[in-house]
Amino acid sequence: MAKPKDNPNYKVIAENRRARHDYAIEEDLECGIMLEGSEVKSLRLGQANIAESYASVEDGELWLINAYIAPYAQAKTFGHEERRKRKLLVGKRELSKLWNESARKGMTLVPLVLYFNHRGIAKIKIGIAKGKKTVDKRETEKKRDWQRQKARLLRQGG
Repeated sequence: MAKPKDNPNYKVIAENRRARHDYAIEEDLECGIMLEGSEVKSLRLGQANIAESYASVEDGELWLINAYIAPYAQAKTFGHEERRKRKLLVGKRELSKLWNESARKGMTLVPLVLYFNHRGIAKIKIGIAKGKKTVDKRETEKKRDWQRQKARLLRQGG
């Protein structure tokens, strides 16, 4: 398989940068996403936002809720709804695991990144996450600052 940076088809469309700050992500999973034609065209232009969105298991299916894909200007007649529920495609085992994690253990399904893979197909990476408290966020920030300071000291000393 080609590396993402070597492949011209691989392209990140939208990234949820707050997810790693607000949640402790334990595991991630790549999912397919069912899109309409005008949505794919809009994604090719890079017009999407997954910052306020989340995923949930409803009636035995996985759904992406509240993701924004901008309307495509040239698709006047057959356009799409901007914030509609979009079905995510996963296997039965993965779906049951996601349902188990979210329903029983109180985990949240957070979209991390929306991208086109090496074959040019739209995919979304979902993280199984637990919400961080303010104390945990401060602790993460302290660790990050210490790592930066340590790197600076090593550069100056060496």
